[in-house]
Amino acid sequence: MKITVLSGGVGGARFTRGLLAHLAGDADAQVTVVANTGDDMWLHGVRVCPDLDTLMYTLGGAVHEEQGWGRRDESRRTSDDLAAYGLGWDWFTLGDLDLATHLARTELLRAGLPLSEVTRRLCERWQPGVRLLPATDQEVETHVQTADGLIHFEEWWVRHRAGLPATGFVQVGLEGATAAPGVVAALRDADAVVLPPSNPVVSIGTILAIPGVREALRSARGPVVGVSPIVGGAPVRGMADACLEAIGVEASALAVADLYGRRSSEGILDAWLVDDADADAVGPLSAAGWTVASTDTLMVDVPAAARIAASALALVGLGAGN
Repeated sequence: MKITVLSGGVGGARFTRGLLAHLAGDADAQVTVVANTGDDMWLHGVRVCPDLDTLMYTLGGAVHEEQGWGRRDESRRTSDDLAAYGLGWDWFTLGDLDLATHLARTELLRAGLPLSEVTRRLCERWQPGVRLLPATDQEVETHVQTADGLIHFEEWWVRHRAGLPATGFVQVGLEGATAAPGVVAALRDADAVVLPPSNPVVSIGTILAIPGVREALRSARGPVVGVSPIVGGAPVRGMADACLEAIGVEASALAVADLYGRRSSEGILDAWLVDDADADAVGPLSAAGWTVASTDTLMVDVPAAARIAASALALVGLGAGN
């Protein structure tokens, strides 16, 4: 069974870890993860790819579990010393171990390798158990439209905690981008494509904005199932509600389903899994033609994430033995 996951950072990484646990008994199962690269940026002369690294560290067993991102047993001597020179950002510091990853990535990029090949090489160390692909090899960065102009998404998200009023999001560099090698085929040929509970606007939305991705998803031969990132009217993690508000979408499982849309109606999904707290959305969605179910979608640990992954696959008629 070939499964492709479209992923942001923490939520997508934890879901994928659960998916791998669910598929552990199926030696022939193959998982490809297409990662959001809209959060990427240059910092201190190195290329930082937050979602790719969160996936790589989480699936490779090196993530800081309490944070959900970064390396465990991290230190910040380099960032502290930069601050002593009056350099760096106090709202975005790079840990010493994490910095080594960014230095390695930057060296390979400057040697002329595309991001997809650089990611493959970095994964040789971490052995994440999936084929990890960036959505694009080109630099496409998500910026936020504010009253004072565009700022990088990470500045809005981390520095301002999404509290600065935003009126939209712009993928800078999108016009020259193409899907990274392997992305279109991974979507088109999968037995199932899963959208985990990642931010629908700036994670999944940015991946879908890459030319060729949405079309490949709509023409996928297998079903496409999504897991709602909204539970009881609020995001489980992060500030996805602020992103939804900026584009005029209500923070609800029903509204996010409508944002994605059904493939039979020019959208991208065939099925939608919501939390039990939003079970009242099942009836209206079913009446509108959706394949929908509810379950406990809180990924409190790996077994819980595995159960959620199993429920998502079961919703489209797939299991570990299919």
